[in-house]
Amino acid sequence: MVAGVCAGIGQFFGIDANSVRIVFAVLTVFSAGAATLVYLIAWVVVPEEGETASIAESYLNKKKP
Repeated sequence: MVAGVCAGIGQFFGIDANSVRIVFAVLTVFSAGAATLVYLIAWVVVPEEGETASIAESYLNKKKP
């Protein structure tokens, strides 16, 4: 719900976003928070709906001369 990562993953795989959120919550608890890092990386790397470039791609393209 923060960045739409779970909703995007759910839409991509054709499953309910709430199921993905529950899996992320369980993984976060049992991995001592490592799943939170995965979520943050996905937020930066996966492009938003309707966009062609992710946040990381946009940032890297701005840095090129």
